[in-house]
Amino acid sequence: MNTKNDRKDELLNIRPEIPTALINENTSPEERFQNQTLRPIIKFQHPLLIAIFRQYLVRTKTKFAEFSDHERITFIERTFQKDSKFKNELKGIIIGQMTVEEYQTHSQNTAAFNKRITAMLAQRLKDSITELL
Repeated sequence: MNTKNDRKDELLNIRPEIPTALINENTSPEERFQNQTLRPIIKFQHPLLIAIFRQYLVRTKTKFAEFSDHERITFIERTFQKDSKFKNELKGIIIGQMTVEEYQTHSQNTAAFNKRITAMLAQRLKDSITELL
């Protein structure tokens, strides 16, 4: 039994396809990784990310529902800028869905890929404000 390949196959099979994630010969390796790996993982993890952020709001006693849309967006941005523990928790949820090979790619340029992950997570939450209420 080859559990490494089983895990890889299962991870890849559960990811949603993203037709708009175009890849061609001019696509940079970083953008290719973003479109082939990060975007599908983040989309797949969306319900969990929403649940975790809702719990974060409870834990921090934030009255998010009382904020204006602008204040909500600002709160999300500040959370990613200032709360390293929370940001690292969300990054771990994304990295944990990578195959070993994808993790090795991630490890070759951790800072750049983590910056992309953080930006994508923040944007997904900002785009999902109504789900956070």
